[in-house]
Amino acid sequence: MIKAQDYAYRVLWSPRDGAYVGTVAEFPSLSCIEEDQGSAFFGIIDLVESVLEDIAATGEEAPVPFALRSYSGKFALRIPPEKHRQLAIEAAEQHVSINQLVVSRL
Repeated sequence: MIKAQDYAYRVLWSPRDGAYVGTVAEFPSLSCIEEDQGSAFFGIIDLVESVLEDIAATGEEAPVPFALRSYSGKFALRIPPEKHRQLAIEAAEQHVSINQLVVSRL
């Protein structure tokens, strides 16, 4: 069973609000604004707990937390041919694969 603690949270200072804003990546429409970081963090967790209860009551499915998702480690990236050429040359000059070069830049 998915718990509120399984989700990816972030708390940032908002100059516009003059307060801390707690958010959760899997529920982008949710936020909690508080005067201190701890309250924003625990406030957004409490809000997610409440939303998960509502979801369970209506029979909907909650988003799968990023921590519980599987990743292959691969993704396709389209770039202009000239950029591809530049990367190939730079990788060759450094005696590494294009993949190793790009990963080192990420």
